[in-house]
This record gives sequence, C-alpha cells and structure tokens, in this order.
Amino acid sequence: MTDQPNQHPTVQLRGAALRALSHPMRNRMLGLLRLYGPATATTLAARLGVNTGATSYHLRQLADAGLVEEDDERGNARDRWWKAAHLGTSFDTAELLESEPELTMGFLHGVGQVYAESMFRAIDELQTQSPEWVDASLLSDYLFHLRPAELKSMLTEIQAVFDKYSSDLTQPLPDGAEQVSVQIQAFPRETR
Repeated sequence: MTDQPNQHPTVQLRGAALRALSHPMRNRMLGLLRLYGPATATTLAARLGVNTGATSYHLRQLADAGLVEEDDERGNARDRWWKAAHLGTSFDTAELLESEPELTMGFLHGVGQVYAESMFRAIDELQTQSPEWVDASLLSDYLFHLRPAELKSMLTEIQAVFDKYSSDLTQPLPDGAEQVSVQIQAFPRETR
C-alpha cells in the first residue's frame, strides 16, 4: 500500500457506508484500493473483469459514502485517480443486524465471498510459493465446545496476539517479508 499519512485508520460502518458496502462489487473495489493503493476506474475494471462504466458508478457511490476520495496528487482531466479514505472498517454486527438487517446481511455475504476468493487464490498459488512460505502457511479449522462468553474470551486473546504482530501497512515491506492475510471466522455450527 502506498503512504497515505492523512488517512484515518478505520471507519465505523453504519448508515451510508453500510449501504455502499452492501454491494459486493463496492466491497471488492474498496479492498483493492486499500491493498494496492490509488487506482483509476479503468485499472479497477481490468482487475475485476467488469466494464469501466460499472467501476466509475461504484466509485461515485463509495465517494458519496465517504469511503473513497479522489487522489489529487495523481491524474489529470481525463484520468481520475481514487484512494481509500480509511485503512480499515469496523462494525458491531449485532447493532447492524438490529438496525439494518437486510443491508447487513448483504454486506456480510459480500465479506464472506471476498474472504473465500482470497483463500482460493492462496491455494492456487501454493505451488509457486517458496517451501518456507508453504510451511509457514495454514489452512485448517478447529472445533470446540464453547459458550458465547468463552468464545468472546478466546477471540480477545487471539486479538492480543494480532496486536503484538501488527505493523504499519503504509510502510514499505521489510526485507524478506510479505504482506500476510490472516482470516478468522468463529461461529456456532449446526450439530444435528
């Protein structure tokens, strides 16, 4: 990601931002801008395999919601460059489900789809990864018998580990490092 010092680290998802991100294409576009830095509608269209008109429309919707903004340091009258306005999104699932259930479900389904696509890309790339990265990677699931409070406690402990290893993603990668994605999904499972 490029250096974007004026960005706010996270945006609280509600209202217009929730409406904007309940569309899976917008969720993907925002993710690409956060991951790879500023881009034009044409660049995003090529990455996503859609037409430029669609990406232009969705970028305007994201801008209206305050999730992306024009990058004034790039482009000209013909090429508009866009950048993410925040480095991340935070949200209270229970609150959103109560206030905007349909939009929230659309948003969460989009997030799940993006996570699944990311996992499949990583699996497809395993054969070209170095043995060290293959050995360091993990694709697994674990089952537990937990009460809601125990699950929340477990996730709090896991978050503390993430905090220990967090780094400024706007800075260049250190030698030998790669950007690593760690996905966590924790949910009750149907047992019958």
